[in-house]
Amino acid sequence: MVNMPVAKGGAMVSMLKTGRLRRFAAGGLAGAVLLAVLPAGAAAQESTSEPLAMELAELMSGAQLDAVAGPDPSEENRFVAALAFPGQLLVVSARYEVPIYITDRIAAGQFRDIYIDLNSRSIAGTKVLVTDSGANGLHATGDTVDMVDDGSGIFRLDGEWRDKDMSRSEYEAAVAEADARYAQMLSVLIAAASQ
Repeated sequence: MVNMPVAKGGAMVSMLKTGRLRRFAAGGLAGAVLLAVLPAGAAAQESTSEPLAMELAELMSGAQLDAVAGPDPSEENRFVAALAFPGQLLVVSARYEVPIYITDRIAAGQFRDIYIDLNSRSIAGTKVLVTDSGANGLHATGDTVDMVDDGSGIFRLDGEWRDKDMSRSEYEAAVAEADARYAQMLSVLIAAASQ
């Protein structure tokens, strides 16, 4: 399966290609201790996507939308869609083989159907799915665990870099890349929800 890069040449992509994110060590108590002594830099890593996720959630709530979708101008035939639930955003970005089908559905306001189509019928290897568990952007650690799935593996943003066979700096780089990609996806959705 072809990877959809979060950022070209990025750490997360290379880790997904080598399968390093799929290997989890039996962390148990050791993982809990690691979180307790997590350096302030890792825990306090700023989220670029946080203000955008909050803005999108507010726009959707104000317009009484549970879904929104729009074209991604950064790549031909790529679209982004989101479903909103209380305290959670599910966001998918993918290329679609027959873009006019999605474009027509956008014009008709069939955003939930677009989300389903992008999630299930997109061009293989182009989908990125983000689970924003707090509807507050991606965070390296927190009370909830955010996830990014690019089709080659699920990257859990849980602060447990050693369980992923990563160094702290590799984990932080992967989180930063996922956050930047998610911020770009949210920007597309904010533009769509503002129309």
